[in-house]
Amino acid sequence: MIEKEMDPGVIEQFLSELPEKAFHLGLRVVLAGLAFVIGMQLVRLIRSILKKALHKSHIDDSAVHFIDSFVKFSMYFVLILMIASGLGVDAASILALLGSASVAVGLAVQGSLSNLAGGVLLLVLKPFTAGDYIKDGQGNEGTVEAVDIFYTQLVTPDNRMIVLPNGTLANGTITNFTLRGERRFDIPVAISYKDDIKKAKEVIERILREDACVLQEREIAVFVDSLGDHGINLNARGWALTADFWPAKWRITEQIKYALDEAGISIPYWQMDVHVDKM
Repeated sequence: MIEKEMDPGVIEQFLSELPEKAFHLGLRVVLAGLAFVIGMQLVRLIRSILKKALHKSHIDDSAVHFIDSFVKFSMYFVLILMIASGLGVDAASILALLGSASVAVGLAVQGSLSNLAGGVLLLVLKPFTAGDYIKDGQGNEGTVEAVDIFYTQLVTPDNRMIVLPNGTLANGTITNFTLRGERRFDIPVAISYKDDIKKAKEVIERILREDACVLQEREIAVFVDSLGDHGINLNARGWALTADFWPAKWRITEQIKYALDEAGISIPYWQMDVHVDKM
């Protein structure tokens, strides 16, 4: 093979132009960094103005959070594209490359796109809003803290954070415990077969009638639910405001136990009788 000798003039020209090119490149990098910092501040300002406008329009908090997240990602994408173009990267080439790779990208991020579509559905259909207590089909439950572009954040009663994909949440079963202002409670109470059913019902109903959190205009009932193996199973039914539901149910359950003890009515417990025949 015949090796071509490099012209020494080319090397000299490259070395002579290197400081100038390095200076221009460094200047572009510094300007790009400055543009990014300014762009970040501008994005924050626009988001702040947008959130104030949305809050004044009395839009739901979860919708405001979702729109804010979407605008944030979109503006940062445009900012990075502009900075890349300023560094000499052809923006049209980038968009053409993204267009040609859209199928591959779509397959790679199909889960994220599903979550994005799920977030839009949750925003439009509003099965819950921020502050609601919900439970999904997988048994996850808690208070909705925020609905982001891709995920919904729940806070459990013991202060754990659960992050649920919007796609799974939108396509599954959602139980909203807060949407309705009132909730019905059912308290099972077992009494012995030797006790007076009518007396037990009167004692339990009196507790329900005297409790301040029980809605007296709604149904109040005490009835025999079933005849069990070890006792008669009664059910105490009433209604309370959603905010008072658990405190009322816990308090009434405790008061029923004390009232039945005072009335001489026993609550049976499971037991097994073993008979041994003497040989």
